[in-house]
Amino acid sequence: MGRGRFDNPVEAALTGLKDLFGRQALAERLTDDLRLEGRTCLVTGASSGLGLAVATQLAQRGARVLMACRSGIPERGEQVKAASGNGAVEMLQVDLSDLEQVHRLADTLRDRGERLDVVVENAGVAAPRARRSAQGLEAMFVTNYLAKFLLLQRLLHDGTLRNQAFAGQEAGAVARVIVISSDSHQGAAAIDWEDFGRYREFGVNGAIHNYSYFKLILNTWATELSRRVNPSVGAVDVSINVMCPGPVDTNIVRDAPVLLRGFLRGVFKVFFRSPEVAARPVILMAASPDFEGSTNRYLHMFNPKRMDEKCYDGAAGAELWRRSEALVASVGCDLASRERKVG
Repeated sequence: MGRGRFDNPVEAALTGLKDLFGRQALAERLTDDLRLEGRTCLVTGASSGLGLAVATQLAQRGARVLMACRSGIPERGEQVKAASGNGAVEMLQVDLSDLEQVHRLADTLRDRGERLDVVVENAGVAAPRARRSAQGLEAMFVTNYLAKFLLLQRLLHDGTLRNQAFAGQEAGAVARVIVISSDSHQGAAAIDWEDFGRYREFGVNGAIHNYSYFKLILNTWATELSRRVNPSVGAVDVSINVMCPGPVDTNIVRDAPVLLRGFLRGVFKVFFRSPEVAARPVILMAASPDFEGSTNRYLHMFNPKRMDEKCYDGAAGAELWRRSEALVASVGCDLASRERKVG
């Protein structure tokens, strides 16, 4: 497994504190008149924390919101309806550590004829130790990266996200994909191809390394996805952008050991931003004309910046795509296997 940026959770938390200070360049661009009536938005990991805040604020701006969650059904959906005054909110059950459930979610959307305008790939976890997924892969790796890869493959191939490159659909309104990542990817080690996707045991400090390392993988995939879905230079068919919300008081450490969880939750509660504040840059990327027809951009909170340069390596992106497809196929969850199962 590759090496991440931080050696322990305390170092990661303290680094997060530094990110809170400084000018937020695009904050003033998020105005009340940015509306989303007539748009359908899918948010993964929407039952708590950042995802719940994003779902609520999208609904407040008039969007129809599909909340893809493992738990919190139906109460979190009712909470979003009440907070937003918008009844066009629906919850869809999915455990993103299980690739078969990713397929079932995509099947539901396809069979209903859904056409998504915005997809927020938000779901993530910081697990304190390794755990095998339903397919025998490491669950944190699946949730934080591989499920996102598979879900977008399905949405694009099925035409649930309108596109020419994968579904052969005619040009139209540009859909937006927003990948929630972390600036902790900066400085993580290059992707270890020999160890890619292999199950390895790890503890708390290993989880911190893996979290930032998986974000490097995620960002490398996002830039490769943008290249593949937008093959013509200067023409954007689907907008693929990445953002780091900065340090957020969320439930991401819910599976940490009790003493460490208590410490981190105390730091989060006192010093980190609320999910409602942290969600605002996501809403800007979803609603603002500043992001219309633009792709491969990265925001750290409200600040445009470059990702780690390794994320832009075209050869690494192509190799990541190839190995991700092979890994999904090795557990019988690739698109061809799915078609045989339901055919």
